[in-house]
Amino acid sequence: MASDTTRSAPTGGAADTTPSAKPHRTPSAPSAAADAVLAFANTHADAGGRQERFADAEGLARWLTDNGLPDAAADVSEADAAAVRELRDALVTVLLGHSADPRTSEQALTRAEHLLRRAAARYPLAAVLDRYGARLVPGHDGLPGVLAGILASAAELALTGAWQRLKACRNPPCHFAFYDRSRNTSGAYCTTTCSSQVAMRNYRNRHRAGAATPGNAGDAAPEATPRQ
Repeated sequence: MASDTTRSAPTGGAADTTPSAKPHRTPSAPSAAADAVLAFANTHADAGGRQERFADAEGLARWLTDNGLPDAAADVSEADAAAVRELRDALVTVLLGHSADPRTSEQALTRAEHLLRRAAARYPLAAVLDRYGARLVPGHDGLPGVLAGILASAAELALTGAWQRLKACRNPPCHFAFYDRSRNTSGAYCTTTCSSQVAMRNYRNRHRAGAATPGNAGDAAPEATPRQ
């Protein structure tokens, strides 16, 4: 339901190595960590006109600059853009798993999780301990630090019990990542529009399947008239 989900998009300004978050949150709103992950996930193209932000090095550099990370945008390459796309797509696949998307197979989830584990090794984090607690911070600067910061945000969400609330819309043309604020974490679509589109698509598919099934009422031959 639209009232129970929050769609997030990249916002200007950033602290350290993650896209910045909006201030003045309510308890039911997504955290800064959630906003960072959602801003990264929602960079793919969709049927609604959203453009791929990581199509090439120029696009990646622009996204980094737009999110207040100009230092990380320096000297990014086409290989960097491809690696970032791969990481982003794996993350979206896991978020589709959170939505129990029927089109996302167990094999796809396993591949995505394997890639995320490899990314965690490639973009390491360091634990910082002080009198106030502990936190994970990127072990490198630049683009590796940005990607490590995304992983740190995901780890924070997992530790606080909010990771399962990050989902990707089950509507195939959309797959927009959102924060599920429903009480029982039952949200599966980013808006009621997507939910309605899927319901109508399923209805039409059932109707066509029923019409094509031999022997149903619509296909039944007329009864023969008994001979006198």
